[in-house]
Amino acid sequence: MGAELPLPGRARPEPRGAGPRVGSVMASAPKRFKAAVESGAQGKGSADSLSGFLAWCGRAGVELNPKVRLSREGAVAGYGMLAAEELEAGEVLFTIPRTALLSQHTTSIHALLQEAQESLQSQSGWVPLLLALLHEYTASSSQWQPYFSLWQDFRSLDHPMFWPQEERTRLLQGTGIPEAVDKDLANIQLEYNSIILPFMETHPDIFDPKLHTLELYKELVAFVMAYSFQEPLEEEEEDEKGPNPPMMVPVADILNHVANHNANLEYSPQCLRMVTTQPVRKGQEIFNTYGQMANWQLLHMYGFAEPYPGNSHDTADIQMVTLRRAALQRAKSEAQQQLVSEQWDFLCQLEMVGEEGAFVLGWDEVLTEEELSMTLKVLCMSEEEFKEYKEQDGWEDDSDEEENSTLSNEALSRLKAPCKKLLYDSVLLTLESYGADLKAEQDLLNNKEAYEKLSRREQQALHVRYGQKRILHQLLELVQ
Repeated sequence: MGAELPLPGRARPEPRGAGPRVGSVMASAPKRFKAAVESGAQGKGSADSLSGFLAWCGRAGVELNPKVRLSREGAVAGYGMLAAEELEAGEVLFTIPRTALLSQHTTSIHALLQEAQESLQSQSGWVPLLLALLHEYTASSSQWQPYFSLWQDFRSLDHPMFWPQEERTRLLQGTGIPEAVDKDLANIQLEYNSIILPFMETHPDIFDPKLHTLELYKELVAFVMAYSFQEPLEEEEEDEKGPNPPMMVPVADILNHVANHNANLEYSPQCLRMVTTQPVRKGQEIFNTYGQMANWQLLHMYGFAEPYPGNSHDTADIQMVTLRRAALQRAKSEAQQQLVSEQWDFLCQLEMVGEEGAFVLGWDEVLTEEELSMTLKVLCMSEEEFKEYKEQDGWEDDSDEEENSTLSNEALSRLKAPCKKLLYDSVLLTLESYGADLKAEQDLLNNKEAYEKLSRREQQALHVRYGQKRILHQLLELVQ
């Protein structure tokens, strides 16, 4: 995977999220739609698998609070953790020793991976873990087999990377997911062919390309996307060393996610602990958080989205080049178009914009406020203003500059008229990239019978599109 493939979302650096909002289209609670397997079935993902996994936890030194239980029944989907008794805030739900984590350091081939670490470097940083998973998942003697038995098929996570391209394009047009998946698939293939295959060919006693195929590799990438954790570092440490590599954390990965979660994972040198962040009633499901994730990120990385209005961290994007396009459209002469091109080039030199970048909108503010504020200001300058601004290399003696760059909803409504118009036109162009308008999708969400006839993929895609369009329409109202 290249830089385009996101790091594991459960440990993803948390961007600033938006605050809560009111109103609801659907009465149903936010869900994590993991793959369901009939609880009576045998084999991977069965009830027998859960009892075998719990026995493994006991042997591995995992301490599970007797007030909680792991189950399919009562969970929003798939496995989940439920309160068997009332829990107070601050209660430890389970403790897992670091020896029970599955990582490049705990796999049976850790010495081999350590020896080859230079040749296994990649932009994603996932290769050592993925090689460990390729080996442990297919080795019948692996100590991790009871853990893997919880999943009958990693494809059942139903990431968009497993959808047919036609379906992905049709359902997710405008959301940014098809483009992200295309990059993922290209990077997965490149990484497999350039790093994984050469390594396997060097170690034929452990790996077999006929067994450890590109398809299995892709499925394990989805598994790492959906279930891995990444231990956070202090900002200075991450700048110096780079992010920690991902790891698999049994038990912790069973907890489902909602934005309004009630538990959180804590790290210590000896172990990891899941701790409640608020009281939990008996019978209530216990939810972890994977970070402040927008719905498009949740569907892309985990295969599910939260129905409106459950995800307070949802976002919508306006592609940076869309602002340039809107500015060029309003230019009435060739000279004005030339000015817009020069202004855009200047913004590129300042690294405020890029051909593949996006301005990110939250519910209460613009999350890329500095970039959008600067871009609006420069693209709305007259030729004389721009010439003077360029001579100052983009600096102005303006004590209000920093305060004005904070683009809360209230600040957006107070933008100067030319900036409002440019932003308004850019939102309209962005909305054109979707297949259907907001009203049609709201009608579909409000029609329970019609909604329930949709496939699961259609439902998840609808939640992503609808949330993004709500944010974009809110911006239209602020700047009209």
